Amino acid sequence: MTSSVTPGPLKKLGDVIQLAYFPTDWDEAMKYWIETVGVGPFFVLNDVRLGEMKYKGEPTDAVFTMAIGYWGDIQIELIKTDSDAPSLYAGEYAVRDRLHHVCVFVDDIQEARRACAEAGAQVIVEGKVGEDGEVIYVDPGKGPGYIIEYLQPLSGTEGLFQMMKDAARDWDGSDPIRVLQ
Repeated sequence: MTSSVTPGPLKKLGDVIQLAYFPTDWDEAMKYWIETVGVGPFFVLNDVRLGEMKYKGEPTDAVFTMAIGYWGDIQIELIKTDSDAPSLYAGEYAVRDRLHHVCVFVDDIQEARRACAEAGAQVIVEGKVGEDGEVIYVDPGKGPGYIIEYLQPLSGTEGLFQMMKDAARDWDGSDPIRVLQ
């Protein structure tokens, strides 16, 4: 490697705030993260659907469940699929039991799209999150296991994530799995 390189355009979009996993055994993964690592509580969101969701440019109605817990400032996300519809959780991108993707929060999803295009990153999934949020999952060129999610959160979710982070900071081990409606 040369003594000086130009950093790629994706770093400027922000810092990784989440490590996401797609476990083969959801309950065992939850037990591991809670009992072995000490991450918790986990907040479960069932029947998650993105608006206007596309997988590789084609409309899809994939449904999934996710659980989010905080380890310091980092979110740990566990995912399970609730449908057979095309998505990152079926086919070539469905890597299990290891890092599936990372997430970066962005203020401007269009800026993220431009930086991804500049880097040659392929948009694999895109969709709306509520009224004014949007998400893209991109493959920057290394394939499954190297996916980056860029999320422009729905207005108001800052409070939800802060509540989760606060719960983790003060967590005493009680009520380790909490379902959100």
